[in-house]
Amino acid sequence: MTLSLFPDLRVNYGDILFASVPDGIGWNAINEGGWRAGPLAKIRFGRDENDGGSPFLIAGGSDALVGMGNVTAAGEVGGFVEKTFGPRREWRVRGEVRQGFGGHQGLVADASVSYRMRVGRSSVSFGPRATAASADFMQTYFGVDAGQSLRTGLVPYRVGGGLLSYGIGGAVVRPLDRRNVLTLFTSFERLGGAPAQSSLIRDRGQRNQFTLGLGYGFRFGL
Repeated sequence: MTLSLFPDLRVNYGDILFASVPDGIGWNAINEGGWRAGPLAKIRFGRDENDGGSPFLIAGGSDALVGMGNVTAAGEVGGFVEKTFGPRREWRVRGEVRQGFGGHQGLVADASVSYRMRVGRSSVSFGPRATAASADFMQTYFGVDAGQSLRTGLVPYRVGGGLLSYGIGGAVVRPLDRRNVLTLFTSFERLGGAPAQSSLIRDRGQRNQFTLGLGYGFRFGL
């Protein structure tokens, strides 16, 4: 169990360009009829073996990664496509494919479906998501090579590509006024078969991951 404080600065130029820590930097090259698509770049923060991985950790932590070595931050470049539909465009289907460089050299693909509705002044959204990754990505984060095995005592494990994780997530967004907003978000994810069979997960980790968070946002008008 860990507690993290995560900064999230979001910048938008009309409905053309967007940039934020979780969503990356992107360009809506196509934006009509409920369709959005274009190039996208993201950052995947590094993993520190001494504190359980998170660079934003403020409490808690884990020694499960000791002996595995650090993983440096990685850039991921690719593209996205998204479709919204329904009477009020309450349904959203989105897919992303990104190639990594730096901390990992793998290919990552995300897919999600979400439904959004109004409850009073609040906006509620929820839906399933899944992520697939190539063998290079899997080996970086879930593989155990000979050196890591010697340092940790874990059984060596070579991971192939496939389903990385699947789960469900949701969020409640509550505006306080025109500039201030509170967001409550949660997710439950389960590792796919290949990474879950890693000796790192079987001996030191967990296949299931639950996240609960509270965010405060302030909108600047430029």
